[in-house]
Amino acid sequence: MEVHPTAIIEKGAILGNGVHIGPWCHIDSNVIIGDNVRLHSSVSISGRTKIGNGVEVYPFATIGLAPQDLKYQGEDSECLIGDNTIIREGVTIHRGTAFGGGTTSVGKNCLVMVNAHIAHDCCIGNNVIIVNNVVIGGHVCIEDNARIMGAAAIHQFVRIGRGAMVGGKTGIERDLIPYGTAMGNRARLVGLNWVGLKRSGVQHDELQVMRQALRVLYPRNGAIDGSLPQRIIRARELFGKEPKVLEILNFMENPSKRGLTIAQIFENGDG
Repeated sequence: MEVHPTAIIEKGAILGNGVHIGPWCHIDSNVIIGDNVRLHSSVSISGRTKIGNGVEVYPFATIGLAPQDLKYQGEDSECLIGDNTIIREGVTIHRGTAFGGGTTSVGKNCLVMVNAHIAHDCCIGNNVIIVNNVVIGGHVCIEDNARIMGAAAIHQFVRIGRGAMVGGKTGIERDLIPYGTAMGNRARLVGLNWVGLKRSGVQHDELQVMRQALRVLYPRNGAIDGSLPQRIIRARELFGKEPKVLEILNFMENPSKRGLTIAQIFENGDG
Protein backbone atom coordinates (compact mmCIF):
# COMPACT_ATOMS: atom_id res chain seq x y z
CA MET A 1 0.00 0.00 0.00
CA GLU A 2 1.23 3.48 -0.87
CA VAL A 3 -0.52 6.58 0.47
CA HIS A 4 0.88 10.04 -0.24
CA PRO A 5 1.34 12.13 2.93
CA THR A 6 -0.97 14.87 1.61
CA ALA A 7 -3.87 12.45 1.10
CA ILE A 8 -6.69 12.50 3.68
CA ILE A 9 -8.13 9.12 4.66
CA GLU A 10 -11.04 9.54 7.06
CA LYS A 11 -11.31 7.14 10.00
CA GLY A 12 -13.42 4.13 9.05
CA ALA A 13 -12.42 3.96 5.39
CA ILE A 14 -11.31 0.50 4.29
CA LEU A 15 -8.39 0.14 1.89
CA GLY A 16 -7.48 -3.09 0.10
CA ASN A 17 -4.07 -4.55 -0.62
CA GLY A 18 -1.75 -2.89 -3.11
CA VAL A 19 -3.65 0.41 -3.12
CA HIS A 20 -1.92 3.55 -4.41
CA ILE A 21 -3.38 6.87 -3.27
CA GLY A 22 -1.74 9.93 -4.77
CA PRO A 23 -1.35 13.49 -3.47
CA TRP A 24 -4.32 15.53 -2.28
CA CYS A 25 -6.85 12.72 -2.51
CA HIS A 26 -9.73 12.63 -0.02
CA ILE A 27 -11.39 9.36 1.04
CA ASP A 28 -14.55 9.59 3.17
CA SER A 29 -15.15 7.43 6.23
CA ASN A 30 -17.73 5.11 4.60
CA VAL A 31 -15.67 4.30 1.52
CA ILE A 32 -14.43 0.79 0.73
CA ILE A 33 -11.58 0.51 -1.76
CA GLY A 34 -10.64 -2.86 -3.25
CA ASP A 35 -7.24 -4.33 -4.02
CA ASN A 36 -4.76 -2.76 -6.44
CA VAL A 37 -6.76 0.44 -6.89
CA ARG A 38 -4.84 3.49 -8.12
CA LEU A 39 -6.00 7.04 -7.37
CA HIS A 40 -3.64 9.39 -9.19
CA SER A 41 -4.11 12.73 -7.40
CA SER A 42 -6.82 15.13 -6.22
CA VAL A 43 -9.47 12.40 -6.33
CA SER A 44 -12.47 12.75 -4.00
CA ILE A 45 -14.48 9.69 -2.98
CA SER A 46 -17.42 10.37 -0.69
CA GLY A 47 -20.46 8.76 0.92
CA ARG A 48 -21.11 5.03 1.05
CA THR A 49 -19.03 4.14 -1.99
CA LYS A 50 -17.39 0.86 -2.91
CA ILE A 51 -14.56 0.80 -5.44
CA GLY A 52 -13.83 -2.61 -6.99
CA ASN A 53 -10.45 -4.25 -7.50
CA GLY A 54 -8.05 -2.86 -10.08
CA VAL A 55 -9.92 0.42 -10.61
CA GLU A 56 -7.88 3.42 -11.79
CA VAL A 57 -9.07 6.98 -11.14
CA TYR A 58 -7.41 10.04 -12.65
CA PRO A 59 -7.05 13.57 -11.21
CA PHE A 60 -10.04 15.69 -10.19
CA ALA A 61 -12.58 12.90 -10.53
CA THR A 62 -15.28 12.85 -7.84
CA ILE A 63 -17.19 9.69 -6.94
CA GLY A 64 -20.11 9.21 -4.57
CA LEU A 65 -20.93 12.83 -3.80
CA ALA A 66 -24.52 13.87 -3.06
CA PRO A 67 -26.91 13.77 -6.02
CA GLN A 68 -28.11 16.89 -7.83
CA ASP A 69 -31.73 16.12 -7.00
CA LEU A 70 -33.82 18.61 -5.03
CA LYS A 71 -35.81 15.73 -3.52
CA TYR A 72 -32.68 14.36 -1.87
CA GLN A 73 -32.71 14.99 1.88
CA GLY A 74 -29.51 13.28 2.92
CA GLU A 75 -30.94 9.76 3.10
CA ASP A 76 -28.54 6.83 3.00
CA SER A 77 -27.55 5.80 -0.52
CA GLU A 78 -24.55 4.33 -2.28
CA CYS A 79 -22.28 4.31 -5.30
CA LEU A 80 -20.64 1.15 -6.68
CA ILE A 81 -17.75 0.96 -9.15
CA GLY A 82 -16.94 -2.43 -10.69
CA ASP A 83 -13.57 -4.13 -11.04
CA ASN A 84 -10.98 -2.84 -13.53
CA THR A 85 -12.96 0.23 -14.53
CA ILE A 86 -11.00 3.32 -15.59
CA ILE A 87 -12.30 6.76 -14.62
CA ARG A 88 -10.52 9.64 -16.31
CA GLU A 89 -9.94 13.27 -15.36
CA GLY A 90 -12.81 15.39 -14.10
CA VAL A 91 -15.46 12.68 -14.15
CA THR A 92 -18.38 13.09 -11.71
CA ILE A 93 -20.41 10.10 -10.50
CA HIS A 94 -23.11 10.83 -7.91
CA ARG A 95 -24.61 8.39 -5.43
CA GLY A 96 -28.23 7.27 -5.57
CA THR A 97 -31.45 8.54 -4.02
CA ALA A 98 -34.23 6.82 -2.09
CA PHE A 99 -36.62 7.65 -4.92
CA GLY A 100 -34.45 5.74 -7.42
CA GLY A 101 -33.54 2.69 -5.37
CA GLY A 102 -30.59 4.22 -3.55
CA THR A 103 -27.76 3.01 -5.79
CA THR A 104 -25.67 4.38 -8.63
CA SER A 105 -23.60 1.62 -10.19
CA VAL A 106 -20.92 1.33 -12.86
CA GLY A 107 -20.00 -2.17 -13.96
CA LYS A 108 -16.74 -3.97 -14.60
CA ASN A 109 -14.16 -3.08 -17.26
CA CYS A 110 -15.77 0.24 -18.15
CA LEU A 111 -13.97 3.31 -19.47
CA VAL A 112 -15.41 6.67 -18.43
CA MET A 113 -13.51 9.42 -20.23
CA VAL A 114 -12.68 13.02 -19.38
CA ASN A 115 -15.38 15.27 -17.86
CA ALA A 116 -18.23 12.78 -18.26
CA HIS A 117 -21.09 12.97 -15.76
CA ILE A 118 -23.10 10.01 -14.43
CA ALA A 119 -26.06 11.18 -12.36
CA HIS A 120 -27.84 9.60 -9.41
CA ASP A 121 -29.44 6.15 -9.65
CA CYS A 122 -27.85 5.28 -12.99
CA CYS A 123 -27.05 1.66 -13.75
CA ILE A 124 -24.13 1.24 -16.13
CA GLY A 125 -23.37 -2.31 -17.28
CA ASN A 126 -20.06 -4.04 -17.95
CA ASN A 127 -17.61 -3.12 -20.73
CA VAL A 128 -19.32 0.21 -21.41
CA ILE A 129 -17.35 3.09 -22.94
CA ILE A 130 -18.47 6.63 -22.13
CA VAL A 131 -16.50 9.22 -24.10
CA ASN A 132 -15.44 12.76 -23.16
CA ASN A 133 -18.07 15.28 -22.00
CA VAL A 134 -21.00 12.88 -22.05
CA VAL A 135 -23.83 13.83 -19.67
CA ILE A 136 -26.10 11.07 -18.37
CA GLY A 137 -29.24 12.07 -16.48
CA GLY A 138 -30.61 10.36 -13.40
CA HIS A 139 -32.09 6.84 -13.46
CA VAL A 140 -30.57 5.99 -16.86
CA CYS A 141 -29.81 2.32 -17.54
CA ILE A 142 -27.02 1.51 -20.00
CA GLU A 143 -26.61 -2.19 -20.74
CA ASP A 144 -23.37 -4.13 -21.34
CA ASN A 145 -21.00 -3.26 -24.20
CA ALA A 146 -22.75 0.00 -25.14
CA ARG A 147 -20.78 2.93 -26.56
CA ILE A 148 -21.70 6.53 -25.76
CA MET A 149 -19.73 8.90 -28.00
CA GLY A 150 -18.38 12.34 -27.15
CA ALA A 151 -20.65 15.13 -25.88
CA ALA A 152 -23.80 12.99 -26.09
CA ALA A 153 -26.62 13.79 -23.66
CA ILE A 154 -28.99 11.13 -22.30
CA HIS A 155 -32.32 12.15 -20.76
CA GLN A 156 -33.40 10.90 -17.34
CA PHE A 157 -34.95 7.40 -17.16
CA VAL A 158 -33.80 6.38 -20.66
CA ARG A 159 -32.61 2.81 -21.34
CA ILE A 160 -29.74 2.09 -23.73
CA GLY A 161 -29.73 -1.52 -24.89
CA ARG A 162 -26.85 -3.97 -24.95
CA GLY A 163 -24.22 -3.26 -27.60
CA ALA A 164 -25.92 -0.04 -28.75
CA MET A 165 -24.07 3.08 -29.85
CA VAL A 166 -25.08 6.69 -29.24
CA GLY A 167 -23.32 8.99 -31.70
CA GLY A 168 -21.31 12.06 -30.77
CA LYS A 169 -23.28 15.20 -29.83
CA THR A 170 -26.49 13.18 -29.88
CA GLY A 171 -29.36 14.21 -27.63
CA ILE A 172 -31.29 11.05 -26.81
CA GLU A 173 -34.58 11.26 -24.93
CA ARG A 174 -36.06 7.80 -25.59
CA ASP A 175 -34.93 4.19 -25.22
CA LEU A 176 -32.46 2.81 -27.77
CA ILE A 177 -32.85 -0.82 -28.80
CA PRO A 178 -30.04 -3.34 -28.23
CA TYR A 179 -27.38 -3.15 -30.96
CA GLY A 180 -28.99 0.01 -32.34
CA THR A 181 -27.22 3.20 -33.41
CA ALA A 182 -28.78 6.58 -32.63
CA MET A 183 -27.60 9.91 -34.00
CA GLY A 184 -28.78 13.50 -34.10
CA ASN A 185 -30.58 15.97 -31.89
CA ARG A 186 -33.23 14.83 -31.35
CA ALA A 187 -31.90 11.34 -31.77
CA ARG A 188 -33.12 8.98 -34.45
CA LEU A 189 -32.43 5.27 -34.81
CA VAL A 190 -30.27 5.14 -37.95
CA GLY A 191 -29.61 1.40 -38.04
CA LEU A 192 -27.78 -1.26 -36.11
CA ASN A 193 -24.27 -0.98 -34.70
CA TRP A 194 -22.75 -3.08 -37.47
CA VAL A 195 -19.15 -2.26 -36.60
CA GLY A 196 -19.65 -3.25 -32.97
CA LEU A 197 -21.47 -6.44 -33.95
CA LYS A 198 -18.69 -7.48 -36.33
CA ARG A 199 -15.99 -6.70 -33.79
CA SER A 200 -17.78 -8.87 -31.25
CA GLY A 201 -17.59 -11.82 -33.62
CA VAL A 202 -21.15 -11.95 -34.96
CA GLN A 203 -21.14 -13.93 -38.21
CA HIS A 204 -22.42 -12.75 -41.59
CA ASP A 205 -25.50 -14.99 -41.61
CA GLU A 206 -26.59 -13.73 -38.21
CA LEU A 207 -26.07 -10.13 -39.30
CA GLN A 208 -28.30 -10.72 -42.33
CA VAL A 209 -31.08 -12.11 -40.15
CA MET A 210 -30.83 -9.04 -37.92
CA ARG A 211 -31.00 -6.80 -41.00
CA GLN A 212 -34.13 -8.59 -42.24
CA ALA A 213 -35.77 -8.28 -38.84
CA LEU A 214 -35.02 -4.56 -38.78
CA ARG A 215 -36.75 -4.20 -42.16
CA VAL A 216 -39.89 -5.79 -40.75
CA LEU A 217 -39.81 -3.56 -37.68
CA TYR A 218 -38.98 -0.38 -39.61
CA PRO A 219 -39.99 -0.74 -43.28
CA ARG A 220 -38.13 1.20 -45.98
CA ASN A 221 -39.36 4.43 -47.50
CA GLY A 222 -41.98 4.89 -44.81
CA ALA A 223 -44.14 2.02 -46.10
CA ILE A 224 -45.87 1.10 -42.83
CA ASP A 225 -47.19 -2.43 -42.62
CA GLY A 226 -49.35 -2.48 -39.50
CA SER A 227 -48.76 -0.94 -36.08
CA LEU A 228 -45.45 -1.36 -34.27
CA PRO A 229 -46.89 -4.06 -31.95
CA GLN A 230 -48.10 -5.93 -35.03
CA ARG A 231 -44.68 -5.64 -36.66
CA ILE A 232 -43.03 -6.93 -33.49
CA ILE A 233 -45.30 -9.98 -33.58
CA ARG A 234 -44.47 -10.52 -37.25
CA ALA A 235 -40.72 -10.22 -36.62
CA ARG A 236 -40.99 -12.68 -33.73
CA GLU A 237 -42.76 -15.19 -36.00
CA LEU A 238 -40.12 -14.87 -38.71
CA PHE A 239 -36.89 -14.37 -36.79
CA GLY A 240 -37.62 -15.11 -33.12
CA LYS A 241 -35.19 -18.04 -33.01
CA GLU A 242 -32.25 -15.69 -33.49
CA PRO A 243 -31.10 -14.71 -29.93
CA LYS A 244 -30.10 -11.14 -30.73
CA VAL A 245 -33.32 -10.49 -32.63
CA LEU A 246 -35.26 -11.93 -29.70
CA GLU A 247 -33.39 -9.61 -27.35
CA ILE A 248 -34.36 -6.61 -29.48
CA LEU A 249 -38.01 -7.68 -29.61
CA ASN A 250 -38.22 -8.27 -25.86
CA PHE A 251 -36.69 -4.83 -25.26
CA MET A 252 -39.18 -3.17 -27.62
CA GLU A 253 -42.12 -4.84 -25.89
CA ASN A 254 -41.03 -3.50 -22.51
CA PRO A 255 -39.87 0.09 -22.98
CA SER A 256 -39.41 2.56 -20.16
CA LYS A 257 -41.86 5.38 -19.67
CA ARG A 258 -39.75 7.37 -22.14
CA GLY A 259 -40.78 5.17 -25.08
CA LEU A 260 -38.61 4.04 -28.01
CA THR A 261 -36.30 6.17 -30.14
CA ILE A 262 -38.00 6.99 -33.44
CA ALA A 263 -36.39 5.48 -36.54
CA GLN A 264 -35.43 7.49 -39.55
CA ILE A 265 -36.62 6.15 -42.93
CA PHE A 266 -34.11 3.51 -44.01
CA GLU A 267 -33.19 3.71 -47.69
CA ASN A 268 -30.58 2.25 -50.04
CA GLY A 269 -29.63 -0.55 -47.68
CA ASP A 270 -28.94 1.67 -44.68
CA GLY A 271 -29.63 0.20 -41.27
